[in-house]
Amino acid sequence: MKLDIFSEDRLGITQEFLTVIFNQGWNLAAMEMHTHHTYLYIDNTGKSFNQIAPLFKRIPGVKDVTQVDLLPNEKKRKHLDALLAKLPDAILDVDKSGEIIVANQSAAIAFGHSTSFLVGKNVSTIIGIEIDELYKCVGQHIEVTSGSTKFLLDLSVVKVGKTIKGAVLIFQSISKMGKQLSAMSDKKPDNYNTFVANCDEMKYIEAQTIKYANLDLPVLINGETGTGKELTARALHNLSDRSKNSFMAINCAALPENLLESELFGYDSGAFSGAKKSGKPGLLELADGGTVFLDEIGEMSVYLQAKLLRFLQDYSFIRIGGSVEVKVDIRVVCATHRDLEVMVSEGEFRQDLFYRLNVLSLKLPPLRERQSDIATLIDLFANRAAEQVNVDRPSFSQDAINLLKFAPWPGNIRQLQNVIFRTIANNDAELIHAKDLMFNDREGAKENELLDFSSILDYESAIENYEKKFLTKMYEQFPSTRKLAKRLSVSHAKISRKLSKYGIGKSD
Repeated sequence: MKLDIFSEDRLGITQEFLTVIFNQGWNLAAMEMHTHHTYLYIDNTGKSFNQIAPLFKRIPGVKDVTQVDLLPNEKKRKHLDALLAKLPDAILDVDKSGEIIVANQSAAIAFGHSTSFLVGKNVSTIIGIEIDELYKCVGQHIEVTSGSTKFLLDLSVVKVGKTIKGAVLIFQSISKMGKQLSAMSDKKPDNYNTFVANCDEMKYIEAQTIKYANLDLPVLINGETGTGKELTARALHNLSDRSKNSFMAINCAALPENLLESELFGYDSGAFSGAKKSGKPGLLELADGGTVFLDEIGEMSVYLQAKLLRFLQDYSFIRIGGSVEVKVDIRVVCATHRDLEVMVSEGEFRQDLFYRLNVLSLKLPPLRERQSDIATLIDLFANRAAEQVNVDRPSFSQDAINLLKFAPWPGNIRQLQNVIFRTIANNDAELIHAKDLMFNDREGAKENELLDFSSILDYESAIENYEKKFLTKMYEQFPSTRKLAKRLSVSHAKISRKLSKYGIGKSD
C-alpha cells in the first residue's frame, strides 16, 4: 500500500511514522520525504486503508492521509521510461565500469536484444570497445559497429564532483542519419510541377519515369540547365520501392576533386589534415537502401570517374584513409547538360563509365520545344507567386502569353518561373501585358529584343531569328568556334555548323 501523509513540517514527526510501522510489524519497502509530505510504501500489511490511515492521523501535526498509486520518484521514472521509449536513437546508461543500468526500446531494436537482456551486460560486449577507451573520446563522435550496423556514438560522462560515476551513450544509425539528412534537404516540387505534360514528349518522359522507377538500374538524365533533371531524379526515387529511404544529391561541378571524393566516399580518422578525428561517412553510406543523385556528372574528374566505375562494379568501396571495405545497397541516378558521347569521343569522359551509367536514359526537352506546356506552367507559377507575395492572382493578356510562348528560354523552366515571380512581385495590376513582363536584362529581356512579332512566319523561323541574334552577340565575346563551343558546353562541330548557317564570323 502506498500512502501520502500530509503533515506539519516539525522535528521528529518522521520518527513517529516509523514507530507506528515498527509497532505494527509492517514491512517498509520505500519511503520518500518532501516538505509537508511523507510518502510510504508499506508491503504486506494484511489491513485495509481504512484500518491503517487512523493510526497515522492520531499523530500530532498530521492533517490528512491519502492512498496513491505511485511514489513521486516512481512517477518520474515512469515518465522517463516513456520518454526514452519514444526517442528514436538507441540510448544506454552505464555505470563507471561500463555495466548497463538502463536501455531504451530503440537500443533493444538496434542491438537485437530485449532491454532486460541488455541491462546488467557490460557495454563492451555490445560494441566491442572497453569503457575506459570510450571515456578518452568524450566530446567526439565515435564510429562503432554492432553486428552489421554502423553507429555514430555520442558519449556524455556522469560525474559527482570530479569523479566519473558513469556515462550516457547515444547511438545514431548511419543509415538513419542519411534519412534525416535527406528529409531535411528534401526539396518539395515548388520550382515547378515535374510532369506538366501536355506535349507528347513530356507525356513520354512521364510514362518512362514511372516505368523506370522500380527497375533499380542506373539512370542517366540529360537536359539543358533548368529543365528539371533533379526533380525527375526525385520522382524516380519517390515512385520506387526505395522511397522510404534516403535520397542524397550532390552537384559534381560544385566541389573540387578532393572534397567531392570525401563527400562521396567518406574518410577514416586521420585521413588528411583537417579531417574529423572520428572520421566521416560519405553520401554513399548515408544513402544505404536509397538513391544517390550525381548532378553534372560530366564535370567529374577522370580520377573520380575511375573510382566511381570501381564502385559500380559491386557497390563496395573503401573510405579515404581506411582499410575496411564498405558495401552498400543504393541506386545511382546521374544527370548532365553535356553530351557525354561527344566527351567520350574527345577523351574527356571514360567510355566504360558512360556505359555503366547509361543503362536507362531520359532526355528532358528544353522549354522552347514544349510550347503547349507553357500556358499550364504560367498558371502554376502565377498561383504560387501570388500566394507567396500575398496578392490576388493576376491574369495574363494574350500578348503576354504569346511573348512567353515564343521566348527562347535559355534558362528553361527555372527562367520562366523567375520571370513570372519577378513580374507578380513588382506589379499590382489585375491584368499582366507583354510590356509588364520583367525579364532580366541578361536574359535578353525586352520584348522588342526577343522577337519582332510582325516578322514571325512560324515557330521554326522565330527560333532561328533568336538563335542568329544570340550567336552573333556571343561570338563577339568569344570570337572562336572552339571558345564559343566550350562556353556553351556543346561540341565544336555543332557551333561550327550554326555559325556557318547564319554567316557569323569565320570558321576555324
